[in-house]
Amino acid sequence: MKLRRPARRAILVAHVTSSACWLGLTLGLLALAVTAITTGSDPMVEAACRAMKVFTDWLVIPLALLTLLSGLLLSLGTPWGLARHRWVYAKFWLTLATTAASVFALRPGVNTAVATVAAGIPLPHPSDLVAGPIVSLTAYLFMTVISVLKPWGLTRRGRKQRLAARKAVDADRLSQTA
Repeated sequence: MKLRRPARRAILVAHVTSSACWLGLTLGLLALAVTAITTGSDPMVEAACRAMKVFTDWLVIPLALLTLLSGLLLSLGTPWGLARHRWVYAKFWLTLATTAASVFALRPGVNTAVATVAAGIPLPHPSDLVAGPIVSLTAYLFMTVISVLKPWGLTRRGRKQRLAARKAVDADRLSQTA
């Protein structure tokens, strides 16, 4: 299935926008986490944790899912394919992994931190609050780099498809000259 140009462009805009928002949101989460672990003010720690909760409850999951879905549509609806180029394949699996980590680790961790500080208890391991955004930020920056540079070439499947396409073109040329 190949997407027509208007649909491809709309999905590409949605993908780039959601990816950029997810990256920016992660920077915001990192800034809030650093604030929570470096300030000596209990109200400031609680405010930073509560702000992180708002971000993780309302923005992280929808942006992650939009990025994943739009990337999947682009890969299946364009010549890049999902499993033809290693960089596309790597981005898909990293996006899937970071989405799962956001759902099953980041959000529950932030919710636990909010419950802890709301109860008046200091965070037992404040560095846990900053670990998720650092890992996510690293993954998103890596995916941005490979989106721009498109390294590594074709996968084995991509090489087979390219070879089959070349053989078909060569066979067509031979039949036209005969």
